[in-house]
This record gives sequence, C-alpha cells and structure tokens, in this order.
Amino acid sequence: MLFEKRLQHMKRYREIALASSKSGFGYIVEELGLDEVLSLPKRLLLRRDEEHIEKTRGERIRLFLEEMGPTFVKIGQVASTRPDLVPEDIINELSKLQNHVPPFSYEKAEEAIEEALGAEVGDIFETFEETPIGSASIGQVHRAKLITGEAVAVKVQRPNIEKTVRNDLEILHQLAMLAESRMQWARQYQLVDMIEEFSRAIAEELDYTIEGRNVEKIGKQFDTDPTVHIPKVYWDVTTKNILVMEFIDGIQISDLDALDAKGYSRERLAERLTHAIFHQILIEGFFHGDPHPGNITILEGETIGFLDFGMVGKMTKEMKANFGSLLIAMMRKDADGVVRAITRMGVVPDEVDMKALKKDAELLRDKYYDVPLGRMNLGEAVQDIFGIANTHRIKLPTDFTMLGKTILTLESIVRQLDPEFSIVDVAEPFGQQLLKERFDPRNIADQAWHQWLDLSDDFKDTSSNLHEFSKGLKDKKVPVEIQLRRSEQFMKRIDGIGNRLTFSIVLLSFSIIMAGLIMSSALSGRSTILFNFPAIEIGSIVAVIMFVGMLYSIFRSGRF
Repeated sequence: MLFEKRLQHMKRYREIALASSKSGFGYIVEELGLDEVLSLPKRLLLRRDEEHIEKTRGERIRLFLEEMGPTFVKIGQVASTRPDLVPEDIINELSKLQNHVPPFSYEKAEEAIEEALGAEVGDIFETFEETPIGSASIGQVHRAKLITGEAVAVKVQRPNIEKTVRNDLEILHQLAMLAESRMQWARQYQLVDMIEEFSRAIAEELDYTIEGRNVEKIGKQFDTDPTVHIPKVYWDVTTKNILVMEFIDGIQISDLDALDAKGYSRERLAERLTHAIFHQILIEGFFHGDPHPGNITILEGETIGFLDFGMVGKMTKEMKANFGSLLIAMMRKDADGVVRAITRMGVVPDEVDMKALKKDAELLRDKYYDVPLGRMNLGEAVQDIFGIANTHRIKLPTDFTMLGKTILTLESIVRQLDPEFSIVDVAEPFGQQLLKERFDPRNIADQAWHQWLDLSDDFKDTSSNLHEFSKGLKDKKVPVEIQLRRSEQFMKRIDGIGNRLTFSIVLLSFSIIMAGLIMSSALSGRSTILFNFPAIEIGSIVAVIMFVGMLYSIFRSGRF
C-alpha cells in the first residue's frame, strides 16, 4: 500500500515537473532537484510551448494550475483572496481561474447518492434531473423534487475527489518544504505556512455538512428581514458528500436586462445587497466569502437570495475593532492611524522598516486626500492597504483578506447596478455602531479586565523565568545572547508602559485613600474639612481628572 502510494506520488511529481517546464518554470524544477530525482532530460526542462512565450508570469501560472486539475485550481482560487501574500499581477490572473469542468455521469451521481443515503434515488426524490445545472471542480448540482414535494438543489461530490485532493495537498506540502530548504524567496514568503493555510480552506469545502452549517448560521442573521432570503437545508438527506438545499429560482443579479424587464429598481437592489453584506461583516461577524454575481439571485419582491456557502469569513470582536480603526483612519486621512491599524491586524516581521511603512501609508493618504467620502472606492482602498502589507511582508489573517475581496466584489456588482451608488454611505452607520460598541464602558471594562488577567499571567511567568535565570547564574550555566532591533523605539515603548503602570498605581493608591476618607466620614458622621479645604470633594475632582487623563493617553495611543 505504501509502495503504491509512493508510486502514485512519483507519477504526480513527474506530471507537475513537465507542466511546470511547459509553462516556463523549468528552472524551479532544477532548483528543487526534481530533475535528478525523476531522471528528467535537460531538453524537457528547457522546453517551453510557443503559446506561453509571450504570456506574463501570471498567465503562465494560471494556465499551469488549470492544467494540473481541481486541487491546483482551488489552491489558485484561495490564493487569489490573499493580496497580502501574492503579488497583484498574479492575483489578477488567479481571479480568472475557471471552476467549470465537465460533469461526471448521472450513473456516478446516482451511485454516490444511494451509497451516502442508504436508499434508492426514487425513494428519496419524486423527480431528479439527470443533467446537472452546474458543475465545478469539487462537485455538481442537480435539480430535484423531494418525495414530500419541495423543490431542491442537490450538490453531489465528485467520486474519489477527496482522495485526489488530499494526495495533491500532501505533494504540495512536500514541495513547499523542499522549496523553503533550497530557495530564499520560498522562505521569505513562508511557503509552507501558505500551503497549510490554503489546504485547510480546501479541506473544509470537501465536507458539505460544514457548508450546511454555514447556510443555517447566515440564515439566522436574516430571520426577521424579508429583503434577504437564505435557502433551507434538508438535514435528513444531507451528508458529508451530499448537500440538499431549497431550490431558489430567481434572476442572476448581473442579468440587468431581465431585472429591468421585471421593473426592479437597481438602486434599491444595490442598497439591499450592500446592507446585507455589511450586516454580515460588521454586525454578525460571519459573512459570505464569495458573493460573485453567480452566487446572488433576485427573487420576487426584489429580495436578495444568496447561494453557495462553501467559503465564509469570520470576524472576532478584536478583528472588527481593528477593521473599524482602519476605516476611521482612512476617512480621517490619518497615516499614523493606518500604520497602527495594519500592524495590529497582522503579524509584523522583526525586520520591517517602520519608516518605509509609514511613507507608504502617507502615499496612500495622499491618493485619497481630496476624494469625498461618498466617492471613495472602498474596495480599492482596502486592496491598496493589503498591497502595503504584502510589500512589507506583514501577514494578515485570512478572514481580513477575504473581507477585502468581498468588499471589492460587492463594489463591482453595485457599480454595474447603479454607477452613482456609494457603498460607503451604507457602511457609515455600521461604522458608527462599531465605534459605539468600541467605546461602550462595559466593553472597555471587559477589555481592561482581560488585559489585567493577561498582565498577571505575564508577571507570574516573568517571576518564574527570573528565578530560573538567577539559579542559572549561580551555577554559571546561562549562555545569554541578546539582539535588539530598533532599540530606541523599544526603550521608548518600555518607558511608556512603565510610566503608565506608575500612574495607575498612584491613581489606585489615591483612590484607596479617598475611599478611606469617605468611609470614615460616613461611620463617624463628622465632616472631612482639612485645613479649611473640603478634602473629599477636591480629592474626587483630582481623581476624575487623573482617570480621564489616563484614558485619554490610552485612547490616543490606539493600543487598547
């Protein structure tokens, strides 16, 4: 069994090497040493098809992925959502990757359904259309009607696709490890981490029950909103590789002629779609990650219907707050605020040049300086920010980049519906609500409490580490090597933290004294006039001023 798997892998390695050479990437095969392992002649590695000679590197990568099949196409599609990791010219080509592949036979679909559900197709469905209405790399969709009479869409996974995908992902992981061991650019781009991240996203799409739960979760967001419709999932006939959902029969949102023929208002559709997307992102924190025109349909009454929930994004409270900070900084043309937001959103490498990062943020500010808020292209602005992150090797969470692509796609659809419509106008109330939540005293208190708990844990760890360190010094067994980058900036930050801790301790001590005076006055029934001064009143005013000053310094720093 192991030998057979290794043989399959070697065969696949050879296919990848030959396709790479054909697309003009034979030099990578050589650098990886695959030419020697696979005994490939030099002429094959140097071969390059004439049709590829005049093409850009982005086009050649896209054609290579399409030739290599479903797993590689999916990898490319996921990579197209990561402008913080992948250069723009390649992103533009990856976004053109076609997910449409020839359908598999009805007989295979029937066999897959009966094996998964343990019953014949005729016992489950009253009617079942043999020709699929859509076919993609992972599966295909058939229209049917349940025995109980409901019209449904049945998504059937391709036979053996999971095995094929997992084998390919395993090979890609091995190639990424080999690349990092031999090539500087692969280490710089953290290729192994990138492949692992993409693999997790693809693995989720192989389990249709995950998509079913995504549908239900987004459906609950719009339970009371009649302008948005999310299809129902029929769980009694849904498994890991079969998904049965309510069939939605509407007009594709990009079919403008059909929408006009129905007398639908394009402006109202643009507003409803934008509101639905921003509600998912900024209020619920769980959103449709691929709202392209094929996944949005218009139903009777100008109702927005969403389809295909295999790709979703998630936004935690912290992520929403960071994104809100980014939007606010952009709207205020605040370059420092943009830098702070970007560095809080992602993993910043030690060697990042903060001066260059700020300069790029200032250039971005200048680009949008005279643009009125209502005319700002929000999707493009977010993509520009992700471009800065890519330039400075700042790795952002997947959900942030998915958010950027979602907004970009939304703007593209809205621009077709109504060129004068601004999604920023719809987004503004959501941003205001985010601000209210952010500065809500209860949320601030909750954040302060958790930060205090984290700080307590850090102090405990520090105490333990210092104890171990001192023991090592006594035994003379502590080799120490310290390397500080940007030491001046580091020391300033340490000074700031120390000053703020000192101030907090003074404020706490003062508050304890004031509390003692108040309790003493209450128990004794005597006045607290000291040297002709009302001590409690004046002390309370001083405490309030100190507290407000501390809050101001925290908010001004943007680190809370």
